[in-house]
Amino acid sequence: MVTPRFGAWIDDRGAHFRLWAPSSSRAALLLDGRDPVSLTRDARGIFAADLDALARGTRYRYRLDKGEAIPDPASSWQPDGVHGASALDDARAFAWGAAPVPLDPRDLIIYELHTGTFTPEGTFDAARDRLPYLRELGVTAIELMPVAEFAGTRNWGYDGVALFAPSHAYGGPDALRRLVDDAHAHGLGVILDVVYNHVGPDGSYLHAASPEFFAADEASPWGAAVNIGHPVVRDWLVANALQWARDYRIDGFRLDATHALPRAHTAAFMRTLADTTRAESGRPLLFIAEDSRRMPSIFRRERDEDWGLDGVWADDFHHHVRVMTAGDSHGYFAAFSGRSEDLAQTMTHGWSLESPSQTDAPAVLAPFVVCIQNHDQVGNRALGDRLHHTVGLDTWRAASALLLLAAATPLLFMGQEWAASSPFQYFTDHAGDLGRLVSQGRRREFRDFPAFRDGAAVPDPQDEATFAVSRLRWDERETPPHAGVLNLYRTLVALRRSEQLLQPLVFAMDTHTVCVRYERIALVARLEGGGRVPRDGWLDAAWRAMLTTEDAPFTVDGAPPSIAPDAIDFPGPAAIVFRRG
Repeated sequence: MVTPRFGAWIDDRGAHFRLWAPSSSRAALLLDGRDPVSLTRDARGIFAADLDALARGTRYRYRLDKGEAIPDPASSWQPDGVHGASALDDARAFAWGAAPVPLDPRDLIIYELHTGTFTPEGTFDAARDRLPYLRELGVTAIELMPVAEFAGTRNWGYDGVALFAPSHAYGGPDALRRLVDDAHAHGLGVILDVVYNHVGPDGSYLHAASPEFFAADEASPWGAAVNIGHPVVRDWLVANALQWARDYRIDGFRLDATHALPRAHTAAFMRTLADTTRAESGRPLLFIAEDSRRMPSIFRRERDEDWGLDGVWADDFHHHVRVMTAGDSHGYFAAFSGRSEDLAQTMTHGWSLESPSQTDAPAVLAPFVVCIQNHDQVGNRALGDRLHHTVGLDTWRAASALLLLAAATPLLFMGQEWAASSPFQYFTDHAGDLGRLVSQGRRREFRDFPAFRDGAAVPDPQDEATFAVSRLRWDERETPPHAGVLNLYRTLVALRRSEQLLQPLVFAMDTHTVCVRYERIALVARLEGGGRVPRDGWLDAAWRAMLTTEDAPFTVDGAPPSIAPDAIDFPGPAAIVFRRG
């Protein structure tokens, strides 16, 4: 059975409209300059109209029973924002130039970016100009934070409400197609972050048209939970993923906060989503979950409870590195020791073994997506400060080497590769009382932290300056110390892509030093302080140093370790790459 489509689309037979409104008995299609068109209703509450050809860009709304006119909840184009009329898109009219890029989980290097702050212009078209740079950097895929239409013009994307429509603030449907097509021409895959656990607080017309879309007896941390146990809701969400794959040639998906979905139905929904989207698109699409529960079933395919996805965000690596280098101890960081032996154990198993929720972890580490920065781990801090704003650049370079030469899949957050000076703060653009409530809530969130007790130091998410300061400053890349850090990233990414980084031997050499040893290369990373580290037979004379993160190409004031056959003397934090033979 083919998944039904929702929203409106144009094909050779004309223009087609599908609206799920099960609580309504009548629905009318309102087209500019035309009489209302009555839609027919089927047993599932899906209203339909099939008309002769209409032009791309034709505006339309719906009226349910005798209510107000509303935009299409499954609109693929909202040129005037979430409260404006919907518009017909014609995906067939776009002239694609490049083929999609199949993504192999074993070779992924992901670059996460926020379209609005990635460039000064904050658009899909402006992001295209940076694709040659990303290809030179050596990453294999870009991951776009959510782009579905949200209220206002400034948002992380997790307040999306028109989930089929690329944001008009970023350029709309064809601009996204141009970005994806150019990315493919540069050999880069495109992963899209999609949010299926809730909708935003302003501009959602699902509540008016399809209240059954939401679970009556469950909630998410951000409002009503999506009713994934309902067969039409499942079809609606699968149709959403299929649209991104079919009409925009998206190569993979990051599934936001899957731990916030109704648990009784999550496994079945995930299997259906991944399997159906792959089968009906005819493409080997990648699916990566963000989930905090440390469940290998997410990427296994052996049992009924398995999801069959390709990977999962695994934040334990980040948390250990953050505790070890910056000394964080608040909130969830309190569960992490920051000891090198625990970091080594996490790098071996993918997740921390300290947690009582830990289950057996697999030997293959490619499904684990790890980072030392991502949008959450930076932006959820009160000031949006990055790790390299807190620790010295020597520590940052060493931690970066550990990330880039880990066996797990590395994810970079835009700008970290040159130690960007810009923060990434939490920003919104909500109107009226909602905007004031968001500002107040952000201040309350940090009132238990001594530095932010009065709330005055917490940037106001509604202030446009909070958004502006989060934009990357591209001109700093070529100046010290940023240029050296960028050179290090390019060097280590190239090394990673030239080697087979399979299951390594990872062990603690002392309290502050970790060794990651593969068949042909090894990394010794010291993340805190200086000291003498015996090699103790783990790295005999056959292992010769290739580079250190304190070498002249990577810093203007480095203090390289002294490497002897029996020991390594570290003046301070650093990492060394060795090659056997």
